[in-house]
Amino acid sequence: MALIGYARVSTDEQDTAAQLSALRAEGCTVILEDKASGGSRDRPNLARALERVRHGDTLLVVRIDRLARSLSHLLEIVETLRGKGAYFRSIHDPIDTSSAQGMLMTQMLGAFAEFERALIRERTRAGLKAAVARGAKPGNPKMRSRDPAAIADIRYALKERYLHELVDDRHRWLPTVARLRPHLPWGIVLRQIRAITPPVRSFSERTLVKACRTLVKAGYADPTILDPAPRLPPDTRVARLVADRRKTHPDSSLREIAAWLTRDLREPTPRGGLAWSPEGVRRVIDQAEKLHLMDT
Repeated sequence: MALIGYARVSTDEQDTAAQLSALRAEGCTVILEDKASGGSRDRPNLARALERVRHGDTLLVVRIDRLARSLSHLLEIVETLRGKGAYFRSIHDPIDTSSAQGMLMTQMLGAFAEFERALIRERTRAGLKAAVARGAKPGNPKMRSRDPAAIADIRYALKERYLHELVDDRHRWLPTVARLRPHLPWGIVLRQIRAITPPVRSFSERTLVKACRTLVKAGYADPTILDPAPRLPPDTRVARLVADRRKTHPDSSLREIAAWLTRDLREPTPRGGLAWSPEGVRRVIDQAEKLHLMDT
């Protein structure tokens, strides 16, 4: 049963020396550290720490704000550890998830931390409103003067934030794109993504293509997904969809695939009907096999 330490600071100007000393004093021999904002989930060493823990191990931090900045993220990490039979403990907070009382305190402190940040936001907005009433002009002076360098910096920051958000949740929807593109058009791929449960990022066809281009440019996706899709007759389109479903859900029955086509994809039948039958699915599978779609 190992103690695995995790330390974090927000900027390169800060250092983790105090956190490292506290973690070593508690008995940590393995410590991973990140230099990243607490609001960012793109922290490679946090991911490594979570992968490293085994059954009975404990992930240790100095304070909970070094680990997560929102209650949802904190509970997500705790649940990940619980799923491995591991625990979470904070040195300066009364948190130890090895007990029911510790789990309750984890949730309470996380909620209080989130509430405190909401109060800070409210005070900031009130201060800005009062400053405006006194005649002050809040905001970045360079932005007010339309300084090109300031505008370029903000655009770069927004692009980086957008990329980080895509990278964080790409594992939920990008595999679907990688399987279906460029064999199927974007509209059909989008319907597949919208059928994922629980729902993923809210895409339109335009924003889905934009997201994929961004990930390809950053090296997170295969460029071939952006290749033009061939024109497909409607009958082969359904065959490709069903073939992909059989590959990704090999235990699905004909009835389950029929319900998926009807309820999730709202795919019309060859005769324009709204409800698929198991027999109709069987005919589509036969067609997919003749087209050798089940082999690829």
